[in-house]
Amino acid sequence: MEAVQDRRAARRQATIEEILAAAVKLMARDGVAGMSFSGVARAVGMKPPSLYEYFPSKMALYDALFAQGAADLTATVRKAGNHPRHGGDPIAALLAGAHAYADWSLMHPVSAQLLNWRPVPGFEPSATAYAPNVAMVADMRALLVLAVERGRLIPAATSDDALLLFTSVTAGVVSQQLANEPNATAGSGRYARLLDPALQMWLARYTPLERAP
Repeated sequence: MEAVQDRRAARRQATIEEILAAAVKLMARDGVAGMSFSGVARAVGMKPPSLYEYFPSKMALYDALFAQGAADLTATVRKAGNHPRHGGDPIAALLAGAHAYADWSLMHPVSAQLLNWRPVPGFEPSATAYAPNVAMVADMRALLVLAVERGRLIPAATSDDALLLFTSVTAGVVSQQLANEPNATAGSGRYARLLDPALQMWLARYTPLERAP
C-alpha cells in the first residue's frame, strides 16, 4: 500500500511540475498577467476543471510559480556565496550572491518578473511562497554583520537602509536589463554589465575611510 501511495504521489508531483512548466511557457508568450487557467490546462492535455484538482485557483497557481522561483533563486544565490574560493570573505560572498541573483534572473526572465515586479493585479505571494526571499535577505544581513565585525564595513552597513540600497542596486540593474534588453545575456547586456560598478559604489559608501582605495 505504501509503495502504491508513493507512486501516486510521484505521479502527482510530476504532473504539478508539468503544469508549472507549461504556465511559464505561456507567461513568456502572453505576458505574466496574460496566462489563462484554461490555456495551461490545454497545454498539458487536461480539461480546465481537471486543473482544479492540482490548483484551486489561478492565484494558487501563481503562488506555486512564485514559490518555485523563489526557492530556486535562493538556492542559486546561496551556492554562489558559499563557494570555497571566497575563503570565508563575507564581501566576496555578498558580491558573488548579487551576481548569481542577476544571472539567474536573466536566465529566468518570466520568474524574475513575478518575483521582483507586481505584474499580476491582485496577486500577493503567500508567506510560505515568500519564505525563501526572507531567508535570502537574512543571509545577506548575516554577511553584512560579519563584514562589520571584521572591520571591512562601517556599522551603518547593517542598517535596514543599507540592505535596501544593496538589494535595490542589484534588482534595479536586473529590472533595467529585462525591461530594455530582455534577450541579452549577463555578459552582453548594457545594463547587466554595470552591476559591478554599481556594487562598487555601494561598497564605497560603507567602507571605512582607512580601507577605502
